[in-house]
Amino acid sequence: MKKIVVIGGGTGTYTVLTGLKKYPVELSAIISMMDSGGSNRVIRDEFGLLPTSDLRQCMVALSSEKPTEIVRKLFTYRYNAGTGITGMTFGNLFMAALTDIYGSQEKAIEKTCEFLDVQGKIIPVTLENTNLVALYENEKQVLGEHAIDEPPEELARLKIVHIDVFPKAKANPKAVKEIKDADLIILGPGDLYTSVLPNLVIDGIADSIAKTKGKVVFVMNLMTRWGQTNNYTAYDFLTEMETYLGKGNVDFILVNNGKIPKKAIEWYKKVKAKPVKDNLNRVTKTRVVRTNFVDNEFYQKPRSDKLTRSLVRHDSDKLAKVINSLL
Repeated sequence: MKKIVVIGGGTGTYTVLTGLKKYPVELSAIISMMDSGGSNRVIRDEFGLLPTSDLRQCMVALSSEKPTEIVRKLFTYRYNAGTGITGMTFGNLFMAALTDIYGSQEKAIEKTCEFLDVQGKIIPVTLENTNLVALYENEKQVLGEHAIDEPPEELARLKIVHIDVFPKAKANPKAVKEIKDADLIILGPGDLYTSVLPNLVIDGIADSIAKTKGKVVFVMNLMTRWGQTNNYTAYDFLTEMETYLGKGNVDFILVNNGKIPKKAIEWYKKVKAKPVKDNLNRVTKTRVVRTNFVDNEFYQKPRSDKLTRSLVRHDSDKLAKVINSLL
């Protein structure tokens, strides 16, 4: 059976996994562990644990039909009332409780996967406590994924010139092994500087990808994001990816050529975002695959969710069909 490894975090990785689990492939998800916003802030600051939101999303994406729909809804449920609990998700609190019971967060992740009957592997990119650091073109540094994701206006206008983690962190050996054995490695979609690239600055990850026998697939974002990828074109995204991964190490780029609904375009103007322009015609060493990847449904977030989320997303089935064809 062919092995596909999806590297990232957040909604983009959830979308990819949701589609791919319908195919006869062996799936592994390597997940960013630098999130510091929303309920993850509580998990890290008050429980002293590694962030679990992205892990939880991937578990739900890869859960089989055995857990009832009620269980899956519980794991994504976000409390909207209660002192100290508003904004927290049931799934994150469930894993925090299991960590206390078993004395190990890694064991808690394993047991949660068993409970949800996860069809695949969910692997933290690192088991070390670390934070994302961004350096802006004005030479100012910002610590913390959430602060980078939602920067103040004066920084949002500036370009991020480099990201890293502090303190330095080593890759989870299980993640390195999965990359080594992969037939396909999927990067993206997702926020470039807070979901995708953070995995590549963990010691051992980029090097493992560069040396793997598997092909590397980069799923291009549909939209830019104010404060991270202002006015970025597809070529800008690729250039940044190669900065951290090494030039020539991306084998395929999946680019949307479908039409994004006018209603969505108008909404995105309010948050200073726009469709990513495809200017990859000059790319010669990487194969560009163009098709309509747009999901026809708009995302509606719960009122208890205070973070900015994407309105338009990739269609999981369209993505999975193209990715599977690359095998």
